[in-house]
Amino acid sequence: MQTFVLRVVVDTEEDIFRDIEVAANQNFEDLHDAIVHAFDFAGDQMASFYMSNDQWEKGKEIGLMDVSHFEGDTSFPSMKNTLISEEVSEKNQKILYVYDFLKMWIFYVEVVQINEINPEITYPAIVREFGESPDENSKEIDDLLAGIDLGGKKDEFDDDFDDDYDDDFDDDDPFGEFEDSYDEY
Repeated sequence: MQTFVLRVVVDTEEDIFRDIEVAANQNFEDLHDAIVHAFDFAGDQMASFYMSNDQWEKGKEIGLMDVSHFEGDTSFPSMKNTLISEEVSEKNQKILYVYDFLKMWIFYVEVVQINEINPEITYPAIVREFGESPDENSKEIDDLLAGIDLGGKKDEFDDDFDDDYDDDFDDDDPFGEFEDSYDEY
């Protein structure tokens, strides 16, 4: 059985990459987990792989979330149900990996080597690291209202939003305020 050594380059000003070796019979979710681990990200955001061409254009999407249970939607495969060997087969093949669709962390993934599996190695394996991982929270989410014409009412919109925000909301226990309502039944 084969393994693929994938060079994963994060889109930053600095040169930062990881080489990850993955077995052909592993799935894209295993690769997703390996990338998140290799770059010290939390792994709590949505992500997708996009099969690509030499110009790094997005092709077929392989998403983290399985949407097939939504009325039989099979518009794109899930990472869990797609083996590496189903999509990857040759050296220099390119894949885009997008993590966190708000902050848009983009990783360029390329097959740099094909090997035979080594039974003494647990895959996926980080086989080379270059550069210090970026802080996952270092990217700012662009102003989501940028480019939207609010007719000069952006400040009024912001004020309205601030007024509607409930300062008493407890993020740690979102159901805490409803506990008493169960006592009635």
